[in-house]
Amino acid sequence: MDLNEAAVFVKVVEAGSFSAAARQLGLPTSTVSTRVARLENRLGVTLLQRTTRRLHLTEPGALYYRHAAAGLGCMLDAEAAVTASSTEPRGRLRVTGPADLGDQLMADIVSRLRRQHPKVSVDLVLTGHYVDLVAEGVDVAIRTGPLKDSTLIAKHVGIACWAPFASPDYLAAAPPVTAPQALRHHHCLQFTPLGKEAWTLADPQGSVVVPLPGEVLVDDARVVHALALAGEGVALLPVHLCRQDCAQGRLVRILPEWHARADPIHIVYPRQRFMPPKLRAFVDLAAEALRQWLAAP
Repeated sequence: MDLNEAAVFVKVVEAGSFSAAARQLGLPTSTVSTRVARLENRLGVTLLQRTTRRLHLTEPGALYYRHAAAGLGCMLDAEAAVTASSTEPRGRLRVTGPADLGDQLMADIVSRLRRQHPKVSVDLVLTGHYVDLVAEGVDVAIRTGPLKDSTLIAKHVGIACWAPFASPDYLAAAPPVTAPQALRHHHCLQFTPLGKEAWTLADPQGSVVVPLPGEVLVDDARVVHALALAGEGVALLPVHLCRQDCAQGRLVRILPEWHARADPIHIVYPRQRFMPPKLRAFVDLAAEALRQWLAAP
């Protein structure tokens, strides 16, 4: 029996393809295919039916996967238990987060982690797309908004509140903004996930919808932030992203009683019996940093 063949087969099933399994295992796709073929030859059965689009488990394949995955899980638990006994975080940590959370915030988290735990290396991916942590081999994610996957462990760390901001130069040359509806007469820089045709703003008494002409539509909050700093108009931006800009006079929060979307922020990671020290260190440190950044000014 070759346990490597069984481990490769389980990874192929979980990843959904030979190429995805090869990337996660760091092996050539041909090697992965060969090991699965050897396993099928040794067992004398077809485990996987291959089509141009996807893989299908045969009945023997499903039976073998169920038992093999359980056995490999026990072996991984044994190794994780030994690793968890180490008090020093070390090794590579794969982290993902939303691109609109803020470059400075993510840089602050990575810098803190590296200063406190220099033996931990970080692979950071900022993206606006949903990342399947298990399928893509990612250790931990920072996520905004409602959670989709209830199988993950989630740690709530705060709320990211979006509000209207503009530069002092823009406001000096523009009509005063005394109420949300006054924004209809301003150049508004629209981050498309917050609305292409209108903005919805709320205060303690309720909410209003402000129709907008859609003069500038952008799907990247960092570009909207840069345009606001350049005096191009009013933008809805995360409060934590603009705190330093406001302190240094580059931006002004207008209509301070009003805000747009308020997103819950969570740190999420796959459920596991033993948390590796590197993951525990990141979760604790990132939670503290996020709470500080997201705290009200």
